[in-house]
Amino acid sequence: MYAIVEINGQQFKAEQGKKLFVHHIRDAEEGQSVEFDKVLLVDNEGAVTVGAPTVEGAKVVCEVVKPLVKGDKVIVFKMKRRKDSRKKNGHRAQFTQVEIKSVIA
Repeated sequence: MYAIVEINGQQFKAEQGKKLFVHHIRDAEEGQSVEFDKVLLVDNEGAVTVGAPTVEGAKVVCEVVKPLVKGDKVIVFKMKRRKDSRKKNGHRAQFTQVEIKSVIA
C-alpha cells in the first residue's frame, strides 16, 4: 500500500517504513509524530483511489528522525563576458528527515 502525499508544496510517494527528506518543517522535534492529510492518491494492492483534489479521510503518519538536515551546497556563478561583471552566490537547502509510520486510507 502506498500513497501520493503533498508535503510543503512537493509531492512524495509514501510507503510504510520509507524515509524521506522534505523541506524544513518548523517546530519539528526529534521523535515527534507528524500527520499529513493532503493525500492525492491511494493504492491499496491494486485498488487505486484518486482524490478530487484530495482523498477524504486519508492521512499519512510520520515520525521526525532528524529535524534539521542541510543539503549539498549549491554555487550560483553569474558572469558577463568582456564586461568585468561577476557575481558568486550560493546556498544550502534545509530539510527535515521523516520516516513513514503508517498510511491510513
